Amino acid sequence: MSTNNPFARLPEAASFTVTSTTVTDGAAWSVEQYSGLSGIPGGKDVSPQLSWSGAPEGTRSYAVTVYDPDAPTGSGFWHWAVADIPATVTELPEGAGDDTGSGLPAGAFQLPNDARMARFIGAAPPAGHGPHRYFIVVHALDVDTIGVPPDATPAVLGFTMAGHILGRAVLTATAETLA
Repeated sequence: MSTNNPFARLPEAASFTVTSTTVTDGAAWSVEQYSGLSGIPGGKDVSPQLSWSGAPEGTRSYAVTVYDPDAPTGSGFWHWAVADIPATVTELPEGAGDDTGSGLPAGAFQLPNDARMARFIGAAPPAGHGPHRYFIVVHALDVDTIGVPPDATPAVLGFTMAGHILGRAVLTATAETLA
């Protein structure tokens, strides 16, 4: 696991709370959150349930991202990105990040992840590479819509959000594929 902190060079933001019935902060993903699409036995690519509270005043929308800074790519790996979640929404059900996005609220949309699929793709660290961290982040934004096209990358979403983030709620999951 690297010491790469994906927030180190981002603007400071207020903290608020995100919880999950799917994963506990600092704990390993369950097998459902591993990637069957990547061939992990038992993996089902099921996005986690998320609930959040205490977002800063002035929040007009949210974005959710799942990022692995420990992937051996030089740039990490984006597993999921959802934009334009209305400020009235404070929960996503488990599985909201499927191919259809049917569990997402009206107006929200999934961007293609680093596998170029507009959906959640589960953990698939290379066998023997050691533990990886997965930063599950709810970003509170000061705009109703972030203004990125649906085919934008999560990196473009992050760049566009940088000047609009009021708060950040973070859970960290882990995963490891043994050699």
